[in-house]
Amino acid sequence: MEFRTYIPISKSDIDIHHSTKMMLFGSCFSENMGRMLSENKFDVDVNPFGILYNPLSISSAMQRLLQNRTFSETDLVFRDGLYHSFLHHGSFSHPDKDRCLESIRSRFSAAASRIRQTDVFLITFGTAYVYRLRETGEIVGNCHKYPAERFDRFRLTVDDIVGEWSELISYLCKINSSVRILFTVSPIRHWNDGAHENQVSKSILHVAIDKLMELCGDNLHYFPAYEIVMDELRDYRFYSDDMFHPSEITIRYLWERFRETFFSPVTEKIISEWQPIHRALNHKSLNPETEEYRNFLMQTLAKLVQFKEKYPFISCEKETESLSTLLNLV
Repeated sequence: MEFRTYIPISKSDIDIHHSTKMMLFGSCFSENMGRMLSENKFDVDVNPFGILYNPLSISSAMQRLLQNRTFSETDLVFRDGLYHSFLHHGSFSHPDKDRCLESIRSRFSAAASRIRQTDVFLITFGTAYVYRLRETGEIVGNCHKYPAERFDRFRLTVDDIVGEWSELISYLCKINSSVRILFTVSPIRHWNDGAHENQVSKSILHVAIDKLMELCGDNLHYFPAYEIVMDELRDYRFYSDDMFHPSEITIRYLWERFRETFFSPVTEKIISEWQPIHRALNHKSLNPETEEYRNFLMQTLAKLVQFKEKYPFISCEKETESLSTLLNLV
């Protein structure tokens, strides 16, 4: 007897491997899969503007990167002792204006230098609701707790999203005709919108993605993260303590389904060889001054060097440098 509704996913014709250049934008699924991809040594850039929730802010961020239009002091605002950017997540905010701007520019520069060479984009829409700053007419990515009267809040239509994204997708395809764009809808409920309003919002996102796939053909694909969590894992044991965000076991399960869909046996083999090294790199010794721990570090470094030689297209410089530093300290 089957006690759950399993979501079948066909094996994709997209082969994501360790040489695939990826960029991930959007809310929770992109953030969580980006973390898993990064931990497993894939070539990824995750949310260079921080987490973004609505389709227009994600599109705006990508277009700004494509235009290589960086940020200046005039793009910053000040509130509650912090400098912010309305286009960025609060993780970029800082009490020092120069440090805030440097953080924004550094991430922007790295992302702008790779966006035109990206093979696969993973885009996660979170909500169809947006906030428009009244004084400029700009759709903001984050309100940073500014007073509500400074914004107009409204819900995007399917046509709003399709119109915005069809132009962006067309431009990306002109740059790289073989580019692939994976869309998902975040399973996190935006409860502050209201139960019914959240459902309507998620429905708009689904219909918009469906229409975009009809219009833009083989370059677009959909991964059912929303459906897996809502229908296959519909139990509160799969959520964190706030009962809205997915638990770590749910994230790992989504990662497994993602791997089944997009990874080849060769890619899986590389992951299986990397994981023991990754665990060793994250091991914290209770007695780091011992000779035993030094030998452990030496063995880990030797395995890392072997892995690098076997897979020269995977960057391991940070891990090698970190181990070398530890060995000099022990």
